[in-house]
Amino acid sequence: MVGIAIGIAAVWYFNHNKTNSQFQSAGQEIKSTAQNAGDAIADKLRSWHLDRETITNELAKTGRVIRDKASEAGKAISDATADGRVTAAIKAKLVRDPDLSAWDIHVGTSDGVVTLSGTVSNPDLIGKAMALALDTDGARQVISTLQVKPKT
Repeated sequence: MVGIAIGIAAVWYFNHNKTNSQFQSAGQEIKSTAQNAGDAIADKLRSWHLDRETITNELAKTGRVIRDKASEAGKAISDATADGRVTAAIKAKLVRDPDLSAWDIHVGTSDGVVTLSGTVSNPDLIGKAMALALDTDGARQVISTLQVKPKT
């Protein structure tokens, strides 16, 4: 998301402040790359069924959201240090993400199964947190018991 924002800002800068065709070409390339990155993220969210409606329905039915990474489902992680590395990697991603709070989201990992608990301000952020965790090496399943608690 940050990359997309930087790309958009660069395109605006090149389109509004420079008339040189070289800058405009670079701006178009950045715009295209940002669009492709955004499309790739949207495709991942769709493939993992992490849209707002699906998450809201699952929370209403079961109180949690679970997703498996198909390519990793058969692999077990037995090394306790591997679980620690997965947890640390996800926490680091949470710290870097401006929309998610590493303080409000607890991460636990056992045999490659990641559990996210705590609170987020809207259902979209549950999907974002799950996608972030699923996109971490060593995470083969993600279970979310994150609750939506709007900011006051």
